[in-house]
Amino acid sequence: MRLRNVRGSREKIAADDFVIKEADQYRGHWKEKITAGKPLHLEIGMGKGKFLMELADRNPDIYYIGIEKFSSVLVRALGKMEEDPLDNVRFLRMDAEYIEQIFAPGEVDRIYLNFSDPWPKERHVKRRLTSRQFLERYSHILSEEGRIIFKTDNEDLFQFSLESVQENGWELEISTLDLHHSEYAEGNIMTEYEERFSAQGKPIFMLQARPGSGKESL
Repeated sequence: MRLRNVRGSREKIAADDFVIKEADQYRGHWKEKITAGKPLHLEIGMGKGKFLMELADRNPDIYYIGIEKFSSVLVRALGKMEEDPLDNVRFLRMDAEYIEQIFAPGEVDRIYLNFSDPWPKERHVKRRLTSRQFLERYSHILSEEGRIIFKTDNEDLFQFSLESVQENGWELEISTLDLHHSEYAEGNIMTEYEERFSAQGKPIFMLQARPGSGKESL
């Protein structure tokens, strides 16, 4: 899907107090300097921010950071935050490929991946947010009890993700082929995409996993 450019989005992001600038300076010090000791949860590819902001509103004792690489998308989330500000949410405009430059080992307690780009072509496998390469990055920054939670409507991407979790030695804790009709539906917060796909009758796939002691190195 082609993104519509929003004029002035980069300038808006650069000036907005809800966006953290020069985030690498906080590496190793997020809980000391930013979250006031609260657990730190990330959403990678947060889109317009509906999921993240509702989650943060329900859980004021957790600090949330939304990561989005497209300025034209992030600026829409900033608009929502200005309408209903939350103290426990901030944003980063960056490519998740560089996440280890921003967060130190063990610094993140949970990572949410919602309806990520499936990158269907074989030559783009490494770009998938559940690829072995990305799982390796996550395993470095997650805390001992850290986990990823992944949702998608794309069955091929979900099967790829299950295989990737296994190949990287992660422990698969939850897996469902129909989230909304499973025991895990209670408390689920839907994204904009999730609402649309669910209304079309599409099943939502979900998994939860954590790094295991037997993970392979790249």
